[in-house]
Amino acid sequence: METNYITRDNFGMYANGVAGPGPALMGANTLLGNDVYNKDGEDLGDIKEFMLDMASGKVAYAVLSFGGLLGLGDKLFAVPWAALKLDTVNKRFTLNALKTTLKDAPGFDKDHWPSMSDKTWASGVHKFYGTPYVGE
Repeated sequence: METNYITRDNFGMYANGVAGPGPALMGANTLLGNDVYNKDGEDLGDIKEFMLDMASGKVAYAVLSFGGLLGLGDKLFAVPWAALKLDTVNKRFTLNALKTTLKDAPGFDKDHWPSMSDKTWASGVHKFYGTPYVGE
């Protein structure tokens, strides 16, 4: 079964397709598990978690799972929210990255999460994905 924001919509907020909150505002739970592809149609993984900036209330990163088999050996990536675009036609996200490039992206495993509030770490991640980093 395909997992996307339509199939995860427990409240019927996207049922109408015309009225409702999407795509300008989306329910976070409906976006978990959504696929991420690049512009070449390569599957880059799926969204496992969202990291919120508690001071601003904005989504800072989407944690993307890539590689591995059946959840084993997956590499996790904190992708800056600004690097992702919602593809409402295919009901998935797009990320401007080649699959081969993503293999070299700064990542981590589920047992060793980085300190995402560390300015040096955050600056490096934003530089990799080509998104602006507004550190203090």
